[in-house]
Amino acid sequence: MESKDPMFELLSSLEQIVFKELSQTITPNQKPNPFTEFERLRKGTGLKTDDFARAMGVSVAMVHEWESKRVKPSMTELKLMRLIQATPTVQQAVN
Repeated sequence: MESKDPMFELLSSLEQIVFKELSQTITPNQKPNPFTEFERLRKGTGLKTDDFARAMGVSVAMVHEWESKRVKPSMTELKLMRLIQATPTVQQAVN
């Protein structure tokens, strides 16, 4: 039996709650490019690099790695980015 990452499962559940209406319009076969999605989500938050890194729980260096496309964000990290972008209170708490 395959073991699943509990953080991934938690973020998936939160994503389903936050994006209820969107889940009906996106088909499971659609897989966005992680780098393209990262750029869209990063810009959508409006956060400075250090604030974005803090909200994500990663280093500023890691954000720079994603921005330079040297390191691909994981699916769990992308899910967290979607939730940060969709939740203005998270963005305000970081500032």
